[in-house]
Amino acid sequence: MKKVMFISSTGGHLDELMQLKSMFKNYDYHIVTEKTKSNLSLAKKYKNRVNYLIYGSYTTTLNKFTYPFKLLLNTLKSLYLYIKIRPKYIISTGAHTAGPMCLIGHIFGSKIIYIETFANSKSKSKTGKIVYKFADLFIVQWESMLELYPNAIYGGWIF
Repeated sequence: MKKVMFISSTGGHLDELMQLKSMFKNYDYHIVTEKTKSNLSLAKKYKNRVNYLIYGSYTTTLNKFTYPFKLLLNTLKSLYLYIKIRPKYIISTGAHTAGPMCLIGHIFGSKIIYIETFANSKSKSKTGKIVYKFADLFIVQWESMLELYPNAIYGGWIF
């Protein structure tokens, strides 16, 4: 079975990613997301298949100070997880937590499949802008997004 890593930040990005759970049975899969109280149940449901990164929200003034440190730690942890899991494919719905893993995977030869968030129908996400440059498959959920990402594939809504 091919190893596939499913990675996203918490919240809506994770909700989108979990819409793909019907695919899990077809692969040696691993889920990577941020560690929050609401996500701890994933480890029980998907035994030995879930790894957590540090929660790294950028939305408050305090978090804007600590975010670069958390991003650096998450990048190092992502490198460790990548080496441990060695996925052939990385599938992500974003956002910031997934960016470093996608880049690490690209450098080491994994195929990167990125699904731009459903929340954006008229503008690019920060992570999407970066990952679009090297993703093997870039999927948008709104047809209008093809104007911004001309080499993307319109996949329709994930929900």
